[in-house]
Amino acid sequence: MRILAFDIGGTNIKYGLCDETFHLSEMHSIPTDAKKGGQYIINKVIEIIEQFENIDRVAISTAGQVDSENGIVVYSTDNIPYYTGMMVKKIIENKTGIPTYVENDVNAAATGEAMFGSARGVKDFICLTFGTGIGGAIFLNGKLYKGVDSSAGEFGHIITHAGGRPCTCGGEGCFEQYASASALVRAVEKVTGKELNGFEIFREENFSNPEIRHVIDSWIDEIIIGLKSIIYTFNPSLVVLGGGIMNEDYIIELIDRKIYKQLMSSYKKVNIVKAELGNNAGMLGVSYEVSKL
Repeated sequence: MRILAFDIGGTNIKYGLCDETFHLSEMHSIPTDAKKGGQYIINKVIEIIEQFENIDRVAISTAGQVDSENGIVVYSTDNIPYYTGMMVKKIIENKTGIPTYVENDVNAAATGEAMFGSARGVKDFICLTFGTGIGGAIFLNGKLYKGVDSSAGEFGHIITHAGGRPCTCGGEGCFEQYASASALVRAVEKVTGKELNGFEIFREENFSNPEIRHVIDSWIDEIIIGLKSIIYTFNPSLVVLGGGIMNEDYIIELIDRKIYKQLMSSYKKVNIVKAELGNNAGMLGVSYEVSKL
């Protein structure tokens, strides 16, 4: 089976081929140009699909709350305008004739980690990804818990600072405004005047700068604030942290050093790890799901 898998994020669209052994190949990445809106993005996806031959399935991991049964974006913030309500599965199948599966990116990443990564064999765990925003997924008794409208796990929009910074969801003080990778980038620029991306911030010449290190440590404190609320709510055995920035060992190490000192004793059994599959988790997760169609 030849599966063409996509991961649509706020910054980039990643895509590649996945075979029946769930090996990814021919990996590519292009800018999302998210501000151009949902229809532009789906048209771009269709253009890419049409460049490939003999594709049996299309698997899409995407930002936004997703009704995966019908392949519809239930809700999207202004990070991707005009995406809410988009019938992604129907549009792509009508245009290409290829069976398509669509899932929220963090749900997809959690499935990937459960099947092939750091959550193998774990029935109950929480997954968070840190990027443009913060996404979340909940695995209970070996299955994704999606809530009434396929929208459970929106951890990026729990309130960590009442009356705080305005958020793209329309609220104020949301977790992702303080603890996302984008929040770190903004905080470093405010202090140093440098426009550094997440990877550049952790390069030695920047990471060793005391001003930048202080910003990083304060940002990790913000992550811990949200994690504590989530751990107290679900009492999970495992929390998986994903997103490209979580490849930096320093982040997990500092979280480990600090959070267990702050948790009540009955919650300290939780294990906090980085996603094993990295940025490929979402594509592997949706490829696994679409292979069952």
